[in-house]
Amino acid sequence: MRIPLSAPDIQEAEIAAVAAVLRTPHLSLGPKLEEFERNIARYIGAGNTIGVSSGTAGLHLCVRALGIGAGDEVIVPSFTFVAVANVLRYEHAVPVFVDIRPKTLNLDTSRILAAITPRTKAILVVHTFGCPADLAEILEIARRHHLHVIEDACEAIGAEYHGRRVGAHGDAGVFAFYPNKQITTGEGGAVVTNDPRLAARVKALRNQGRPDTEDWFQHSEIGYNYRISEMNCALGIGQLNRIEAILHRREEIARAYDEQLRDCGNLRLPLLTVAERRISWFVYVVRLADQFSEMQRDWIQKEMNRRGIGCGRYFAPIHLQPAYRHVVAPRDGLKVTEFAAARCLALPFFNLLEEAQINEVCGNLCELVAMAEKLAPAGKAATGG
Repeated sequence: MRIPLSAPDIQEAEIAAVAAVLRTPHLSLGPKLEEFERNIARYIGAGNTIGVSSGTAGLHLCVRALGIGAGDEVIVPSFTFVAVANVLRYEHAVPVFVDIRPKTLNLDTSRILAAITPRTKAILVVHTFGCPADLAEILEIARRHHLHVIEDACEAIGAEYHGRRVGAHGDAGVFAFYPNKQITTGEGGAVVTNDPRLAARVKALRNQGRPDTEDWFQHSEIGYNYRISEMNCALGIGQLNRIEAILHRREEIARAYDEQLRDCGNLRLPLLTVAERRISWFVYVVRLADQFSEMQRDWIQKEMNRRGIGCGRYFAPIHLQPAYRHVVAPRDGLKVTEFAAARCLALPFFNLLEEAQINEVCGNLCELVAMAEKLAPAGKAATGG
């Protein structure tokens, strides 16, 4: 792709920091891990941070450490990355899919109560595309029904809800640092929590079920190799040092897209601001107007790719994935999820995206949307999209 969908932003100082680690005897579980964990905890405002090998690993450790197991139900959105449901299935728990709000694409809190049963153990809330979910309502529902709350903040580092950074509001929060994220460690993630006992268990599970207080070959329970290397942490430290500049730049790019696309017919643009929240821009996702079909969206995506411009379908609903069609069935309709997902298109979005590239993306997109409108009969509209 001439203009990729995403690209990491690595500076020379960060490359040097990684190289410096290779000249030490500490390549895992060393001082860079401790420094990275301290810096994440300080930035998020959490009491404890545990560095892990990926966001998926972090979510799995939270589910396991909170005692969520066979037959337990966890409320989740279907409009998100599949790992949210996968980590529940690892523990033989049941994802209960709840629909989303049309504007923010986050969990629709008005639908959560109807999804709660005696088997419900937790709500796994996703801050979709870096926009904070309705945490006050979710936390109140969880308190009244004695449910755990796990924040999937993998797309949302630096996002804020009522002046506090997301991730530290619930029982635990998880961040991811894959190369397409706001900051990267290459592969990696982090669990944050204000519960020291939960932190200790996550930390032990990360390292083959071995607590810090025990011998290297003494294992209190079955655990995992979810460690993150010192090299990953060195890169993460450098990236975190300039996170505010990165977030500012990504907001600038989002506003540049908004300015160019606001007059492009038949597009619904993402909200630039939400009251009492700070968006941490992970991706820039537009939606085609209601009369468009999924087929037309897919044609636009393929044509953009053919022209050397990366685009993505964010997200394909989990409950419609082949791996999940025969595992769980939504108890309530997911009309907004299905309607929005069929019309979403993620545009190239990364720190180093240039003005000329934004111009090219927008020019081609507007041209193709106009062409697609004539390509096939209009898609059937649905309520709530």
